[in-house]
Amino acid sequence: MIRVTVTKNGSIYKSIESSGHAGFYDYGKDIVCAAASVLIINTINSIDQFTDTPIDLTSEDSGYLKAVFSKGCDQKAQVLLDSMVLGLSQIEKQYGKKYLSIHIQED
Repeated sequence: MIRVTVTKNGSIYKSIESSGHAGFYDYGKDIVCAAASVLIINTINSIDQFTDTPIDLTSEDSGYLKAVFSKGCDQKAQVLLDSMVLGLSQIEKQYGKKYLSIHIQED
């Protein structure tokens, strides 16, 4: 299962953390894992490329990723992260918590 934890302070994103593998299908054919990975990685890359929000990023080949927004997020980053959460929530709803679980917690 992919576990995604989103930490917010009110409406402001503080961090996202992702770990695990969906296990929906065989390696290389797992559409749940591919979809979640694309959403998360594209969001981080877009924040880096298109906003002024600094990111403290940790990632590992095992599938672990943590992005910390220690100086807060500008409005563009907020919208990108809202979009990521929406997409991940829809994957969770469609395929179930057995494969992807997103948790939003307050800092």
